[in-house]
Amino acid sequence: MGSPLSPPCEAHPTELLHVHALPVAVRGQSMKGTSFSIFLLTFGATCASSRVLADDLLGFYVGAAIGESHVRTAKEIVGDTGYDYQFDRQHSAWKVTAGIRPISPLGVELEYIDFGNPSAGLSNTAFGGLSKADQKAVTVFGLGYLPIPVPFLDVYGKLGIARLHTTTTEVSPIPFCPAGFTSCSPTTFNTSDSSTNFAYGAGVQGEIGSLAIRAEYERISASGGNPDIFSLGVTWTF
Repeated sequence: MGSPLSPPCEAHPTELLHVHALPVAVRGQSMKGTSFSIFLLTFGATCASSRVLADDLLGFYVGAAIGESHVRTAKEIVGDTGYDYQFDRQHSAWKVTAGIRPISPLGVELEYIDFGNPSAGLSNTAFGGLSKADQKAVTVFGLGYLPIPVPFLDVYGKLGIARLHTTTTEVSPIPFCPAGFTSCSPTTFNTSDSSTNFAYGAGVQGEIGSLAIRAEYERISASGGNPDIFSLGVTWTF
């Protein structure tokens, strides 16, 4: 008689080894594929975010800022005293900006700055003085950006010219009161003047996509006083 037939479900040990090893190999390839996909996604996201942070914000932009200013001016008081009254007061301020950055190291900006209109009490009304001053300016700046190795941060300087407009409220000296007069009142009137002056400043900005958050200091070198502003604002690049 021939040898007994082997059960149909029985397999050679080597065959069983191959059968059992197959899912392990498949699982290994699947895990490798999943890991590789996760690596690609992570690498792509990192590159994308790095690119957003690394690329300079080139092109046209607009912005606005608020801050604190010093309103400074000087004026010769009308009357018999003949002296220059120095006005220097702090006030809240604001500005709007439009600019273009065609290449990474250079840019150009046009600004309108409202330094504010603070009032001041006169220490000696007999000699007169300035009780209020209002200053505004239109400036054109050239910007130079430093090549720092931080991709999302810019440090820059600003040089330009400013058209400064100043309006002051002047209080004339109290005139001599003749005998019999109980009081004499000073005269109050407004005067305005404009001048073209050198302007300069510096700033730092952090970039998030098309948005930049800025901190800046700007100063106008004018005769009689140098108004300045420290501001915090934002710009948006198109």
